[in-house]
Amino acid sequence: MHLSSSPDPVIDAQLAVALDALLAEQSVTRAAARLHTSPAAMSRTLARLRRILQDPLLVRAGQTMVPTPRAQALREEAAAVVRRLGALLAPGTGVDPAALRSTFTLQTADLIGAALAPGLLRLARQEAPGVSLRFRAEELEAGPALREGRIDLEIGAIDHVDPETLVEELVTLRMAAAVRPGNPLAEGPLTPDRLAAAEHVVVSRRGRFTGPLDTALAERNLQRRVAVVLPSHLAALTLAARSDVVCLIPTALPGAAPSPLTDPATTLGLRLLDIPLPLPPLTVGMAWHPRHAADGGHYWLRDAVRRTLHAPAGSAVEGS
Repeated sequence: MHLSSSPDPVIDAQLAVALDALLAEQSVTRAAARLHTSPAAMSRTLARLRRILQDPLLVRAGQTMVPTPRAQALREEAAAVVRRLGALLAPGTGVDPAALRSTFTLQTADLIGAALAPGLLRLARQEAPGVSLRFRAEELEAGPALREGRIDLEIGAIDHVDPETLVEELVTLRMAAAVRPGNPLAEGPLTPDRLAAAEHVVVSRRGRFTGPLDTALAERNLQRRVAVVLPSHLAALTLAARSDVVCLIPTALPGAAPSPLTDPATTLGLRLLDIPLPLPPLTVGMAWHPRHAADGGHYWLRDAVRRTLHAPAGSAVEGS
């Protein structure tokens, strides 16, 4: 790639990536956002590229910037160079899953573990039979555990991580009310008053009695009765299947594919009812340490988690 008429052009990988972003976006601000840097830093990079290439590249035309003929000629070549750099710098993702001999440790809440385990085991048998999976409860502080290699992935509501931890959002869900078929709430429309009048089981590892539903009810001058607090979602669902308590469970957003997180409720024969109150969505993500970012085995694991959480499930929320 000939980027300068000078005998010794100095174009490193970062400059090539910046050049590609600037030529694609034709805006310093948008190129900066694309590369997660500041507009001022991108302006300095553009000035450096102009010096090296001996061409203004982007020039002001009213409120926008337009590429010079030289920039237009370089655009496809710069994009191809960046694609080749990406392939060069991520060689570990090309591992053959069938050759893996690894044990991966995942830290999740019990409901997410129950949703993931069948799908991950099925994928491991099909693609990576030498892989074993170990699930841990949410007992370790995720940042140090990831950094020290005690866990490979944290999966759940990722709300506090170390600065170096890599995080990917996987799926956004909403809360539904899970009740047994004979529960009075299963008959007729569910209203805020009827929901508040029922007995509830709350899932909390810290023993908390309240949550977002209580806030939403309080805005209507309503208060629910929490009969019991359990540390396990599966235990709470089992209780809901054997009594008239209401258990909240995350399920897919309207119009989205069903979530495997509702499979345990379906297995217990529970009915999922739409909650007639605005509740904040729940985002499930995964977090890992950067040293695993280009590791082929870990890449397969992350991809398997994505595929499992997006796999079709067999349940839907009534009233949606």
